Amino acid sequence: MYLLGYDIGSSSVKAALVEVENGLCVASAFYPKSEAEIMAPKPGWAEQNPDMWWQNLKLATQAVLQQSAVSAADIKAIGISYQMHGLVCVDKQQQVLRPSIIWCDSRAVPYGNKAFRELGEELCLQHLLNSPGNFTAAKLAWVKENEPHVFERIDKIMLPGDYIAMRLTGVEVTTLSGLSECMLWDFREGKTASFLMDYFGFPASILPEVKPTFSEQGRLTAVAASELGLCEGTPVTYHAGDQPNNALSLNVFHPGEIASTAGTSGVVFGINDKVAYDALSRVNSFAHVNYTTQQPRLGVMFCNNCTGILNSWMKKTVAPEGVSYDDMNALAAQAPIGSDGLTVVPFGNGAERVLENREIGCSVHGIDFNRHTKQHMLRAAQEGIVFSFKYGIEVMEAMGMSVNKIHAGKANMYLSPLFTKTLASITGAVIELYDTDGSVGAAKGAGIGAGIYQNTEEAFASLEKLGVIEPDVAHKDAYLEAYGRWKKYVKMSVEYSEK
Repeated sequence: MYLLGYDIGSSSVKAALVEVENGLCVASAFYPKSEAEIMAPKPGWAEQNPDMWWQNLKLATQAVLQQSAVSAADIKAIGISYQMHGLVCVDKQQQVLRPSIIWCDSRAVPYGNKAFRELGEELCLQHLLNSPGNFTAAKLAWVKENEPHVFERIDKIMLPGDYIAMRLTGVEVTTLSGLSECMLWDFREGKTASFLMDYFGFPASILPEVKPTFSEQGRLTAVAASELGLCEGTPVTYHAGDQPNNALSLNVFHPGEIASTAGTSGVVFGINDKVAYDALSRVNSFAHVNYTTQQPRLGVMFCNNCTGILNSWMKKTVAPEGVSYDDMNALAAQAPIGSDGLTVVPFGNGAERVLENREIGCSVHGIDFNRHTKQHMLRAAQEGIVFSFKYGIEVMEAMGMSVNKIHAGKANMYLSPLFTKTLASITGAVIELYDTDGSVGAAKGAGIGAGIYQNTEEAFASLEKLGVIEPDVAHKDAYLEAYGRWKKYVKMSVEYSEK
């Protein structure tokens, strides 16, 4: 008996097939093999064609079936993880009306900020736990004002995962967690945020039916089954945004537990049992996959947009030509803690939520041409990313959360010993590294939703711990000194950006 999980990213679509009995992934594949296209018709815009996700999903499905030689009849449930905060608009025939406005598109910032001011910051924060900001509701407001011919034809709006679920089942559904990431869930009232819907002029009928995250959300249609090589009637029993799903993948469900990723973006995702918010809306709070109104479980999320792009820029531009990421990490480790006073402020990929949606760019400070080398620059870049994590964690701690242990998949930046040791040492948290990913987590989520696994403990009994990183207590003062210098330069950069 097997479970099939999909992870719909902005770079690729991944599929994983998990054997129920031992919980192990027997096959996985991703498409496209080069990074998926993101269209940018104007500066600050980012769009993708939803059908591209579907075509890559088909290729990934065919690949895992071929690799594993598993019979489609033995696949008992399907789960979906997806890039958060995107907007997909479909008409009554379920046809897409325009390209999806995806997570990193910033055109809607003025719409969310205007709603925040006019509705009142206190009202928004108490009910939404966030500013409407640049989330899905604000993106729809942009469509309503700038593309009225599209807006008037919309039957339903969906998140990317909702769209894939619709292509699989023919049914338009979302989840409570999904509504919260759109900024359309009222945590205080325990219902759809009608006050924001009314403010933007959205009809209630534009939202799909809301189903529990772990539940049967539809069954594979004959058409979809034929395209994918799967069995008609296979149930879709789970879908969630990539960061809540990453937390699920790492068995992070309870207050005080922390999940982190450091790939395209850098994320710290902590679980809180209090309906709380940051007064400056520098971190985001969403309903976690196990949230209920009776037992709140909030995912409080810090995100750094520049993690992956800064690391790849350093590899292409600063590191010696032809080196691997492992080689680059080794070079960076040759420089001392604090990089001999060289500091990189890493925010160079658009507006950053933790900086109150300011766009301050990336900057380098303290270069001494007589002392500093490539090694110093490479280390300072990794330290800059880690220090941004610490900056976000401080906001989370001010909300009453404790960060003592961080769960992460051993991938991307978490493959760097320098990165993990710096993060453990500056936060004082123990880091545990695991062998998992989003598509495997989605498969196990499907098993929970289908009742194949009786609880989360059973679903994640096979989760393999690959390593533990303890804080470097002996050099704590050196890390704190470097972090203090970094914060000073962040403050300078923010003040300069406002002139």
